[in-house]
Amino acid sequence: MTDHILQMRGITKTFPGVKALQDVNLTVRKGEIHAICGENGAGKSTLMKVLSGVYPHGSYEGEIYFDGELSQFSDIRQSEKLGIVIIHQELALSPHLSIAENIFLGNERAKRGLIDWNRTNAEAMELLERVGLHENPVTRAMDLGVGKQQLVEIAKALSKRVRLLILDEPTAALNDEDSAHLLNLLRGLRDEGITSVIISHKLNEIRAIADSTTILRDGRTIETLDMKNDAVTEDRIISGMVGRDLDNRYPPHEPTIGEEVLRIEDWTVHSPSQRGRVVVSGANLTLRRGEIVGLAGLMGAGRTELAMSVFGRSYGTDISGRVYKNGQEIQLRTVGEAIQHGLAYATEDRKRYGLNLIEDIKRNISAAALGKLAKRGWVDDNEEFRVASDYRTEMNIKAPSVLSVTGKLSGGNQQKVVLSKWIFTDADVLILDEPTRGIDVGAKYEIYAIINKLADQGKAVLVISSELPELLGICDRIYALSAGRVTGEVSRADATPERLMQFMTKEKE
Repeated sequence: MTDHILQMRGITKTFPGVKALQDVNLTVRKGEIHAICGENGAGKSTLMKVLSGVYPHGSYEGEIYFDGELSQFSDIRQSEKLGIVIIHQELALSPHLSIAENIFLGNERAKRGLIDWNRTNAEAMELLERVGLHENPVTRAMDLGVGKQQLVEIAKALSKRVRLLILDEPTAALNDEDSAHLLNLLRGLRDEGITSVIISHKLNEIRAIADSTTILRDGRTIETLDMKNDAVTEDRIISGMVGRDLDNRYPPHEPTIGEEVLRIEDWTVHSPSQRGRVVVSGANLTLRRGEIVGLAGLMGAGRTELAMSVFGRSYGTDISGRVYKNGQEIQLRTVGEAIQHGLAYATEDRKRYGLNLIEDIKRNISAAALGKLAKRGWVDDNEEFRVASDYRTEMNIKAPSVLSVTGKLSGGNQQKVVLSKWIFTDADVLILDEPTRGIDVGAKYEIYAIINKLADQGKAVLVISSELPELLGICDRIYALSAGRVTGEVSRADATPERLMQFMTKEKE
């Protein structure tokens, strides 16, 4: 009797022009939490889609053994029958259905051809208790936050008598509290004998929860680490992921800071959905040429709301305050006006708001500045292709050509397309909201280098990030927000995590 629940041997998966996986091997023990990590595009998600039947048997080479038996899944239903359940990074709940309906969708509790709602809701309540979610099962999925939706997905997996649970970047969009709850839940499932495979870029979480970690690089298995016995450090994992040591995770940078380019005075924003609620209160900020300024704050502090409201009033109502560009007051009533005045905003949600995922790289890069490519009212296709190709080379966007569909790129390469789009507008001020969210350490380093280059060109860059080490590593100056108020301003020389956290948790005076 083997103690392995899963063995994948010699898995090779090829797409047109790309070998996504090449002779990959993966072994997972029963009842463990097994992490898979690697750079964007390393093949992690592809490997899990092969395992779960999303990519059916015959579309790849190699063998899969589940609980000692050779498995050849033609679709995801076959893998789920054996207890293999995958939760994708983009959650797949139906927003208008209730929690209970989502949990048993495709697996309905029926009697004589009719759904037994009493049984459905009762069993859903039991599953919600198992995952620690205290919600009424008739609540619509759309009324839940992302963290709670993640728990509903796990409850749905438990309803299918899951034996091997696969989670793809489960904490990427969660705050610290929801992330901690999810990790504790996985520990509890491990105690019940349920095996989990977790794909994550958050190396601190991998070290905290994983029993074993397999590293992929360029579609190949590099090694599997025993997290308990090998004294594995984050630097050790990074070395395996990128093929080199990142002695400094942040590229060196000597800033050349010039005159003030943007000043925001007494900026106040009200919630568009909760009448009378102030989201940003009397905020004052300045940005100078060649300067990288950070904006720190806990979840709900108002960082994104501040940025979006300044960028053409994309968020909020009853907005008041003044914005000055090069000493002159300007009006930013629409996104078009913001772009005309030299502002750019790279959203934290690149998939929903930053990119057209079904369009190619070329169209995405040109989207915010089509006027620069127009001749007599028509876009010059040849010039559009040339511009996009130049950015593909300059930004090291890994794709066969600029005609590649953006939705098929890795997260890091998608982020480079977003940055290319806004750099092409010739903006003087770039607001980058969570610019490295959901991308690996190697791609992060490239993004940091791009930000440094923008500052060296005389741009003013405002970086919003939930990761304090990131802000401390790249910013020349950092503002802290708490409950919509700017509570502190710290220079690079004086900035420490402890001092920033004091400002970020400062209560209203």
